[in-house]
Amino acid sequence: MTTIDLVSYEDALASYDPVMGLEVHVELGTRTKMFCGCSTELGAEPNSQTCPTCLGLPGSLPVVNAIGVESAVKIGLALHCEIAEWCRFARKNYFYPDMPKNFQTSQYDEPIAFNGYLDVQLEDGEVFRVEIERAHMEEDTGKSTHVGGATGRIHGASHSLLDYNRAGIPLIEIVTKPIEGAGERAPEVAKAYVAELRELIKALGVSEARMEMGQMRCDVNLSLRPNGTEKFGTRSETKNVNSLRSVERAARFEIMRHAAVLSSGGTIVQETRHFHEEDGSTTAGRIKDNAEDYRYFPEPDLVPVAPAREWVEELRKGLPELPRVRRNRLREEWGVSEHDMQSILNAGAVDLIVATIEAGADAASARKWWMGELARRANEAGTDLAALEITPVQVARVCALVAEGSLNDKLARQVIEGVLAGEGDPDAVVAARGLAVVSDDSALGTAVDEAIAANAGIADKIRAGKVAAAGALVGAVMKATRGQADAARVRELILERLGVEG
Repeated sequence: MTTIDLVSYEDALASYDPVMGLEVHVELGTRTKMFCGCSTELGAEPNSQTCPTCLGLPGSLPVVNAIGVESAVKIGLALHCEIAEWCRFARKNYFYPDMPKNFQTSQYDEPIAFNGYLDVQLEDGEVFRVEIERAHMEEDTGKSTHVGGATGRIHGASHSLLDYNRAGIPLIEIVTKPIEGAGERAPEVAKAYVAELRELIKALGVSEARMEMGQMRCDVNLSLRPNGTEKFGTRSETKNVNSLRSVERAARFEIMRHAAVLSSGGTIVQETRHFHEEDGSTTAGRIKDNAEDYRYFPEPDLVPVAPAREWVEELRKGLPELPRVRRNRLREEWGVSEHDMQSILNAGAVDLIVATIEAGADAASARKWWMGELARRANEAGTDLAALEITPVQVARVCALVAEGSLNDKLARQVIEGVLAGEGDPDAVVAARGLAVVSDDSALGTAVDEAIAANAGIADKIRAGKVAAAGALVGAVMKATRGQADAARVRELILERLGVEG
């Protein structure tokens, strides 16, 4: 089905109620894989980080990564889950070339964490609670690269390349309970949930959770039911969505697609679907298997995991301040509105501002530069704020130079431009470009006298008591000094020269 076949979003919601389920896979930042000692470092030569265990060779035996278990417990606790006193791994049997063992070691009916929730805040400040069904441990698959086709997918490719470096990397899969009651805001709730979960994962330090690198990806399950009914509809599962914007777009598209099929008397097929970034559409993948099709059975080569209660409580006490609590605290400390704080969060600027304040800047200045000039430059470059070639320490130094009067805002923007261009730290850019504010009277006096002489009419108005007209002369001096004059001191000198009190 193409976008031509869709009904409008408004028409879809007029007849149907969306129900979502979100499955988020998080690659843990461990040094070794989940069941063997192979490195997880990115960028290695294909198939260079493998061993008999992660390749599933005969006679090899797995051993559980202790840090992986600890990370799973931390995630479960942060999501307000119950932590299992006893759980075990299972074999999820299926054949696909990127799964060298022909089964995935996962958890099925006995997850390590279950029955939790995560409160997420929407853009207008409304808080929506997403209930968590489970968080379980498993391993990642290898990576397939399909060559020779137009789409990069297996259909139409002439051949495929397999890299098993990723096979066996620790994953935590976090599965929500059915998300009901979101109505027209369902896509926004999906985006907000994944965003909040990403911040939580990063705060725990268990993963960088960089979606663009595949360290965190979301499967969007969606179904529609006629308004006023309780029975769930047939769901589709849009796989491996890897950005917050795409999560929202995928949910929105599937609502419109499902509504179009149902409204025309068709039947929704339970299937996986591929998301297309270029237009926000989805296309069919494969018919979705049910749990029984995977023939789960307990993993015979791994002993059960039984987290000691004392250890679990130690981990609970060691949890960092959770993101939503931290944001509320920072909002009060910075004296900003909820709307402004949401804007800072959406820009990915919270940690950058905090680090800039820690480097010596005041909160207002740190926010001003990150959310103003730097946000503008990031937007122009089509990149994230954190990817800009400038550090919080350097931004704090710019703030200090402005505060001490060595720079004005115009010059500070030029300094930032120089830092981003790789010209060095702020002080080096100031020296190399000659950008320091001119504030000594001898250097400014000549420029002030020339401005008065060239604007005799304005000078007469100032002498007559229209002090506000001094702004025009200040502007003339600033232009003559290429913006490097101390504007406040220039105004003082103008009034002194004209014999007028400020």
